[in-house]
Amino acid sequence: MDSTSIKALRALEWMCLRDSPTGVTEMAITLGMGKSNAHRVLSTLATMGYVRALEDGRYTPTLKTWELGCALIERLDFKILARPVMEQLSEDTMETVHLSILDRLDVVYVDKVESNQPVRAYSRIGGRAPAYAVATGKVLLAYQKGLAESLPDKLPKHSEMTIADRGELLDELEDIRQRGYAINRGEWRESVCGVASPIRNDRGEVIAAIGISGPANRLALPKLELLGPKVIESAEKVSAELGYRQHRARAPVIGIEVTTMPEAAPRARPARKAVAKKAK
Repeated sequence: MDSTSIKALRALEWMCLRDSPTGVTEMAITLGMGKSNAHRVLSTLATMGYVRALEDGRYTPTLKTWELGCALIERLDFKILARPVMEQLSEDTMETVHLSILDRLDVVYVDKVESNQPVRAYSRIGGRAPAYAVATGKVLLAYQKGLAESLPDKLPKHSEMTIADRGELLDELEDIRQRGYAINRGEWRESVCGVASPIRNDRGEVIAAIGISGPANRLALPKLELLGPKVIESAEKVSAELGYRQHRARAPVIGIEVTTMPEAAPRARPARKAVAKKAK
């Protein structure tokens, strides 16, 4: 990169971080360049639309840099940012880790890190499951305003543990928002359980979910509750990489407003206990 380009980029960065417009002389002194160079840099940036001249002769950045930043954020592949966190979560828990998104009333697995355990839950990238019957899906439904309310009163049962009543599901989603994580008690496939937490973008919107799953005999309910805060921590790490800041107040979360994401599972109603199977 030539020296003129470097000076122009340095000048643009400096101007964007300032609280007020700048003049040619001030920029030249601050950035250690000649006055003629500073004028040339500002003229070039103005021609390209990155800054504009004010009536008093000073210059200020335009919204073009903001537009470029927004375009970059929209293009950002959250799977790349989530991958190291998923790998670490899988190593810590020795279970399969999924990254999921919501597609209407289904959850779609967009990435996964396979467990090294000889017995593990089967899944595939691109696979689907009914959102109300898996952990990543339930946590996504919990933050999608009005979607769960549109479900029929009675839902198809996929196992004895499936929450088939809409009212009961809505109560479960409220519990999820209080706890910060969702639990699957074998509701999709009876032999598979899991726990998941939401991932937020820089605007606080829930865009994906990260979760672990494994055989029910390894992930019984008490263990799932213990793993909840660990999964929340992993989701928070990915959210932070996407620009989400927990200290923001009243951050919008897909149509509703919430306070900050909990750093650990807060005190709330305990997770719904498993119902004993009926004797055959």
